[in-house]
Amino acid sequence: MPEAERSTAATATRPPIPREIWILVGAAFVIAVGFGIVSPVLPAYARSFDVGVAAASVIVSAFAFFRLVFAPAGGLLVSRLGERPVYLTGLLVVAASSFATAFAQSYGQLLLFRGLGGVGSTMFTISAMALLVRLAPPQARGRVSSAYGSSFLIGGMVGPLLGGLLAGWGLRAPFVVYGVALLLAAAVVAVGLGGARLRPAPDAADRPVMRLAEAWASPVYRAVLCAAVANGWANFGVRMAVLPLLAIAVLDRPWVAGAVLAVGAVGTAATLQFSGRLADRVGRRPLVLTGLLVIGVSMGVLGLTTTLGTTTGLVALLALSLVSGVGAGLVNPAQQAAVADVVGSDRNGGPVLSAFQMAQDGGAIVGPVLIGLVADRAGFPTAFLVTGLVCVLGALPWLRAPEPLTPPGPARLSDR
Repeated sequence: MPEAERSTAATATRPPIPREIWILVGAAFVIAVGFGIVSPVLPAYARSFDVGVAAASVIVSAFAFFRLVFAPAGGLLVSRLGERPVYLTGLLVVAASSFATAFAQSYGQLLLFRGLGGVGSTMFTISAMALLVRLAPPQARGRVSSAYGSSFLIGGMVGPLLGGLLAGWGLRAPFVVYGVALLLAAAVVAVGLGGARLRPAPDAADRPVMRLAEAWASPVYRAVLCAAVANGWANFGVRMAVLPLLAIAVLDRPWVAGAVLAVGAVGTAATLQFSGRLADRVGRRPLVLTGLLVIGVSMGVLGLTTTLGTTTGLVALLALSLVSGVGAGLVNPAQQAAVADVVGSDRNGGPVLSAFQMAQDGGAIVGPVLIGLVADRAGFPTAFLVTGLVCVLGALPWLRAPEPLTPPGPARLSDR
């Protein structure tokens, strides 16, 4: 095939990312920066109400718990009202929650306001996923997931730095800034996605709703849910809650925990720069399988770093954290693209997307608790070995699932 024809074929199979999606990517960055701003100060703010460490931890967990509980209702709202109004309402709910949190007068109020923020977070998370499914060209879903995930990740890295600086103005200041950031994001999305084809009616009513039972009949969707539990367990749960404790056990210095998380985030961010394009070229299945196995192996041996010398253990800990971050960067865009493949762009997938979100959030909530108990009883090596096994088990359904991506003729892998 002449070079000009090959270039034309490549362009045809790699369509540009629509402008509306870039608006969502920009809003995701602002949201992630805001969330990162409040993360470092939230435990200390909770302790300022004269409560113990356990009660302060409940404040942190309340957000994720309410996200999980409200997920089915969030999917139903998307199905009935459409993506855009639910997205905007969710942002406004979290903004109101953040402002209220800033002026909470008791621990009970703080717990209530923070929990309501989890409700709004579920609304804009599920509706954003639905918009990405609806607007992304099928051959660009991997790239879209990478771009969206990268914006959240980079924003999450920038936010804590700003939060530490804002804390100098008082523990309440970051929550006010977070609320303002959410209002700005809502304004940008309201204007940028204000086209007639994105209005909830009659468009939302015209599109058929994909029922959860229909999606469950797909082996791809069942595999996605299993992988989502494992991914949430390892990357959003154990990595954030238990890995910092392991890092301090290897080297009793507070900075080590932050360094380990930062190295993992760098590995994920670097991998996201190419994994989305790879998912659109070779398929979703190879990347999810490879990513989960990489996470499983690296997480499985992380606990052994406590048996090494201080210097050797620290180097091994940082290296394994980097590798596990690479695995996360392989899994996330391919997995989200696979969900979009199941739903398709011509149907409303609110219930299907909410179940996917619940599976991931459920793993993130249950994983650290169970692994923490294992660590208390049997030590870090056993706890992280169990986490590695969970990742391997999460990959097994993908061995029997078909590849959901069907490239056009010129890009079909078997024809190369």
